[in-house]
Amino acid sequence: MSSIAHPSPALTSEKNTFTEIPTLLKNTSPESAGNSDTGSEHSTVEKGIIGWEGYDQTPLPEKTQGHFARNARHQIFSLYRRLFGVVFATNMGVLIATFVKGGLNVSAQHLGLIVISNLFVSIVMRQDYVINAWFLVFTSVPLSFPLFIRRIAARVHHIGGFHSGCAVSGTIWFIPFTVQATREMANGGKASPALVGVAYAILTLLIGMLILAYPAFRRDHHDAFERTHRFAGWSATALFWCLVLFLVRDYKAPELTLGKALVKSAPFWLLLILTLSIISSWLRLRKVNVRAEVLSNHAVRYYFDYVNRTYPGQFIRLSDKPLTEWHSFAAIAVPGVKGYSAVLSRAGDWTSGQISEPPSKIWVRGVPCYGALTVSCLFRRVVFVATGSGIGPIAPWIFDGKVPSKLLWTAPNVRQTFGDNLVDAVLKAAPDAVIYDTRTHGKPDMVKLVYHLVKETNAEAVCIISNQKLTEKVVYGMMSRGIPAIGAIWDS
Repeated sequence: MSSIAHPSPALTSEKNTFTEIPTLLKNTSPESAGNSDTGSEHSTVEKGIIGWEGYDQTPLPEKTQGHFARNARHQIFSLYRRLFGVVFATNMGVLIATFVKGGLNVSAQHLGLIVISNLFVSIVMRQDYVINAWFLVFTSVPLSFPLFIRRIAARVHHIGGFHSGCAVSGTIWFIPFTVQATREMANGGKASPALVGVAYAILTLLIGMLILAYPAFRRDHHDAFERTHRFAGWSATALFWCLVLFLVRDYKAPELTLGKALVKSAPFWLLLILTLSIISSWLRLRKVNVRAEVLSNHAVRYYFDYVNRTYPGQFIRLSDKPLTEWHSFAAIAVPGVKGYSAVLSRAGDWTSGQISEPPSKIWVRGVPCYGALTVSCLFRRVVFVATGSGIGPIAPWIFDGKVPSKLLWTAPNVRQTFGDNLVDAVLKAAPDAVIYDTRTHGKPDMVKLVYHLVKETNAEAVCIISNQKLTEKVVYGMMSRGIPAIGAIWDS
C-alpha cells in the first residue's frame, strides 16, 4: 500500500475566503467574515456565536436499557467479544464432547485436523482479499432496508472476533493433540518422536504468541507484539509443514505412498491455502516513489500514484523496514485524480522520523484494504467525527461527497498543524464543517457536541476516528442512546 507531479486541483485551489472558524457562522458571507493572512489560525470568532452555539445546553436523552444491561451489551460484551465467545464456546463444547465420547482413545490425527482447521480460519480471516470481500458483501445492503438491518451490517469490522477466537481455540486444541501424540509414542503407537518433538516446538510458539497478543501488552508494546507475531508466526507455519508431513507419514495406510496420502489429506490442503494466504500480501511488496509535503513539525502528507485510485474507507501499509514494522494509514483519494495521499501524524519514533526526514521512496505491502469507515455508505446521513489526524480516514468521504454528512473536526491549531491545502480542500468539499479549535476554546464535551450535531442534521449514524479512549466514550454515548456509532476497535 513515481511521485505525483502535481497535487490535485482540490488541494491546490486558491485559498478559500471562508476559514475554519468563519465558515461556522450562520448566514455569514465571505465579506463579513473578513480575510486573513494565509497560514494564520484565523481564530477571531469567540465561542458562543459560532456553529456549535448552545450544544452544551442540549439535553442528552436517557440511556436505553438498564445500567447493567447496556454496559454488558455495549462495553463488556461487544460484538467482537461475542463473536470470539461463540467461536470459543463452540470449540470447547466440541472438545469436551470429543473426549467424553472417545475417552483417551481419540487419535492425535483427528485432533490435528481440528487444530489446523481453527488456525486456517484464524489466518485466512486476516487476508486482504478476504477482508475486502466481507466489507463488499455487507456494504451492499441497500439504503431501502430498515435501519436495524443496516446497523447490523455496519458492524462487519468486528469480524476480527473470528480471527482471535479461532487462534485461541486452535492453541487450546493443540495441547491435547500434543499430549495424545506423546502418549501414543510412549505406548508404541503410530506417533513418531519427530512428530512429538515438532509438536512441542509449535506449542511453545503458539503459547508465546497468545501471551504477547494480550490486549494490554499489545497496546503498550505494539512494535514488540507485531515483530514476535510475525516471526513466531512464520516459524510456526514452517514447523506445521513438518508436522503435517510427519502426521500423514505416521498415520497413512501402508499401501499409500506419502505423495498420494498427502493429496488425500485435508490438513495438507488447509495448510497450503493458509500458507498462500500469508504469502499473498508479501508477493505485492514493492518500494514506490513518494512525494512528501511537510505540513508542520507534527504532520506530513505523502502522495502516491502507483495505483490509479483508492476508495473511501481503504487503508494502506507503509514501512521503511519491511521485515520488522508496518504502519497503517488511510488512503485519501480525490475523485478524478490518479493515486492517493496519506497524512502521517506524530505518534512515536517512526512517524517522527518520517516528518523530520521524509523519504523519496517507501515500502508498501498488499492491496488497499477496507477498514471500519467503509460502512458509512450504509446510512442516509452521517456525522463524521475526527480529532487531530483522524481527518485522514474521513477526508476521502468528504471529497467523494456521495454520503450526505456533517463533519466535526476538533484539533489544536488546525491550519498550523495540517496546512492550508488540506484544510481548504476539506472546507471546499464541506462548507458547513464544524472545525473546533481546542487550543482556543478548550476541549468540548464530545458526547453532547456529537449528539447536538446528530439531532441538528437528523443523521442516522456517527462515524468517529480518534484515540481509543475518546472513540469508546463517543461510541458508547451514542449506542447507549440508540444511535448507531462506528469507530475503530483496536483488535490488531
